[in-house]
Amino acid sequence: MAKAGDKSSSSGKKSLKRKAAAEELQEAAGAGDGATENGVQPPKAAAFPPGFSISEIKNKQRRHLMFTRWKQQQRKEKLAAKKKLKKEREALGDKAPPKPVPKTIDNQRVYDETTVDPNDEEVAYDEATDEFASYFNKQTSPKILITTSDRPHGLSTVIPNSHVYYRRGLALKKIIPQCIARDFTDLIVINEDRKTPNGLILSHLPNGPTAHFKMSSVRLRKEIKRRGKDPTEHIPEIILNNFTTRLGHSIGRMFASLFPHNPQFIGRQVATFHNQRDYIFFRFHRYIFRSEKKVGIQELGPRFTLKLRSLQKGTFDSKYGEYEWVHKPREMDTSRRKFHL
Repeated sequence: MAKAGDKSSSSGKKSLKRKAAAEELQEAAGAGDGATENGVQPPKAAAFPPGFSISEIKNKQRRHLMFTRWKQQQRKEKLAAKKKLKKEREALGDKAPPKPVPKTIDNQRVYDETTVDPNDEEVAYDEATDEFASYFNKQTSPKILITTSDRPHGLSTVIPNSHVYYRRGLALKKIIPQCIARDFTDLIVINEDRKTPNGLILSHLPNGPTAHFKMSSVRLRKEIKRRGKDPTEHIPEIILNNFTTRLGHSIGRMFASLFPHNPQFIGRQVATFHNQRDYIFFRFHRYIFRSEKKVGIQELGPRFTLKLRSLQKGTFDSKYGEYEWVHKPREMDTSRRKFHL
């Protein structure tokens, strides 16, 4: 009987401790509101000592309570410092120092020696003699063949003068000569795994080059919420953003050569290839003039993300092809601030 009494008393003490901890949590939540029901401000929490460590608290509820108070204190100190700095800038007026630029991975990028200078004579010579020179000199017009094992993924609605054919297991080495004979300028092959696109091959005809991309985050037009009306047959504008190196310059010219030369601005359609940290984001929009000063955009779809895996000279040849660039993660991805496009 004595043992049973000891157990009941110990369980009663534990329940009292739990109630006390729960009351402390409620008080902390009420203190965050800034005032009690009677309108009386609660007393300010004492500042934590310099050597204070919340992780040393054994009780889980108490540790959570103290961590909540510590976060509230940090938030208040940060807000107070921000208000003080704002008042100082207002007092100084035009003499106030410029705002510091926040550090990001993009603006801390490691300088690449192959960064393209628009005024470089060597770059201008390469552009005048590369495989895309005939397109940029308006000697040829794009004619695109899009092929895949299943569905075309809506690219035919984005790229004018494109034709969709099902591959049905036919090897690319047999497709390419047929494309050249029928005057196609580019070949796009979409690879799939369980009906999910996971790769894209872009080959410029007849002399290459051929780029292989990893494809991810694909969303078809019907899967995009709040999409605009169906795309029209107008030739869209094309925006190539942040292709700064020699390799990125070549990839940008490949994308540009897919679209006809003279966009039809009356259609208000824009195809964007945005490179950020070597990931190429594709979006297709229509812009809308809401007033003389305000312009909005509607996404039309599809959307996807590309990651360059390799760039090969000439047309597709997986066995004897000569590669200009191959992505090697263990050798090239040693720094988060090092990019190649």
